[in-house]
Formats: sequence, C-alpha cells, structure tokens
Amino acid sequence: MNRRNFLLSGASLVVGATVFDGAAFAQQLNIAIATGGTGGVYYPLGGGMANVLTKYVPGAAATARVTGGSVDNLKLIGTKQSEVALVMVDAALDALKGEDKFKGAPVPVRTLMVLYPNRMHVVTIDGKGIEKMADLKGKRVSTGSPGSATEVMAFRVIEAAGLDKDKDMRRERLGVAESTNAIKDGKIDAYFWVGGLPTAGVTDLAASPGIKLKLVDHADVVVKMNAKYGGIYSAGTIPAKTYPGQDKDNTIAVVQNILVANADMPDKVAYDIVKTFIDHRDDLIAVHAEARSIELANQQEKNSPIPWHPGAVKYFTEKGVKKM
Repeated sequence: MNRRNFLLSGASLVVGATVFDGAAFAQQLNIAIATGGTGGVYYPLGGGMANVLTKYVPGAAATARVTGGSVDNLKLIGTKQSEVALVMVDAALDALKGEDKFKGAPVPVRTLMVLYPNRMHVVTIDGKGIEKMADLKGKRVSTGSPGSATEVMAFRVIEAAGLDKDKDMRRERLGVAESTNAIKDGKIDAYFWVGGLPTAGVTDLAASPGIKLKLVDHADVVVKMNAKYGGIYSAGTIPAKTYPGQDKDNTIAVVQNILVANADMPDKVAYDIVKTFIDHRDDLIAVHAEARSIELANQQEKNSPIPWHPGAVKYFTEKGVKKM
C-alpha cells in the first residue's frame, strides 16, 4: 500500500486500558503527518500528535513534516506520501471535488476528526494607513505561501470585500514567519494568515520593539463567502489581548480545521489513531492550547462536509456521537 506497513495480524494487544484486538501491527506502522510552516499551529500540534502516536500505539513510528500547508498536505494524502494531515475544510472540499487548485485531480480524502477553528488574521501595523479592508488597495500584501489554505481563504476574503487580488494590490506569497519578517523590514504593508490562537509568528510581530500590531476587521464578508462557497465559513472573534498590544476584539472569518486521511486507510488504523488522540488529549493540550477543542461534542457533520472515515465513525458512534 505504497510505503505503509499496514499489515495486520490476528493477535490482540493490550496497552494500558486500550485493546488493539485482531489488528496488532505485525510490522512497524510508519505514519507521516503533514502539518504546515514552522510559524503556525499545525507544525507544533502535528509534532505533538506524532509523539502521542509513537508513544501509545504499539509498533507505531510517527513523524511530523513541514509543508506549505493544507493544499500541499491534501496532495500528499492523494499521492499517499503522508498517511495523516492537518487541513482546512475549504481546501479539503476543493480536493474532494477536484476544484480550484485540485482541478482534474480529486483526492479521496476522509475526515478522521474535527480539530479546532482556524481564524483568519489580516495583519498590519501602525503607520501603514490600513484601517479597513478597502485600505489594502494599492498596498503590498502577502496572501500566504503557495500550497497553503491561507492563500485559498485569503483570495475569498479579498473577493468578498470587493477587491481584486491581482489588480488592487501588489501581492507576495509568503508564509506567516516570512510575512512577519517582511513587514518588520518594510517590504510589505500587510499579510493574511489563517491559523489558531495564538499563532507564534503573529505574537513575534506584536512583541517586536517599536511595532504596534493592528488586526483588520472583516467579519462582514462572511455572508458573501458562504453564498458562493457553501456555508463553510462563520463569523468569529480574535479576543483582545490574544496578542501583545492588541487592545480590542478583532471580528473575523472562521473555518474549521480537520484531521484527514486517504479513504483507503484501513478502518482499524483510523479507529486507533482517533481513539489515541481522544484518550490522550491532555498530551496534545500541553503542546498547544488549541487542542482543547478536540472533544467529542465537536465531532459533527456540520463541522466537516468531508465524508468521515468508517474507522472514525465506528469510534465516535461507540462514544455516543451518532450524527456523522
């Protein structure tokens, strides 16, 4: 099955209270987790996930890989170069349908679990003359790195705000860490980033001497985004004090993050991965606070329009989460 040792034996293994019946891993189970750039949440959380799987799943050897983000991750799932990936729902829906960046190359992606809400940041600093979305016109703006879902969502926010991403701004394609350095160096005026709270790169910018962080409100674009893209976005808030010097709430667009796999992942493997993350959620919370959202109540169809993997459905159904 293309680089994976998903070979099952008929034995039963017991690790603590966890029974891996009928599917002990006869060989080492290699699990590559596709994450994101080092300045966001995907990478540290994915690293925590790799450690949890390696520690608690018998025979598992999991690793986290740095990537460009959701689009790259979904392509890795499609080519089976990664077994598991952290992705945004909007990019995953495009992949499933073979649209936009996946045109002509649909990915048989399946939801393992809902992770946490991703918040769109429209980041600038004092002195750039940017108070509202319309003020981005004529500015130097990074819309996210190639291969990222930041870029996908940024384009949709810009469009819904009545701007043209190609004509109304001088656009760069940088990740959050690179964008933070570029704005510090005066090479760009603003950047888009969609991620968890807090995002390390944005914290770094806000904490820089002589810099006053500004986050641009844009929740008013959500209605237009949903009218075109199917109701997968919601309005939300980055609360005041999330970042150094942030003195007021920032109203924003939000989309869910999900953990995904290829449809051909064996059901027992999917089941054990999901069970392990739920059972050891505290280990993940210790890595990043956004893991607090990984709870049974959030594992609902409304949070992911991507078909659920049968192994995940089996686990959550056993836990009383029926509507999947």
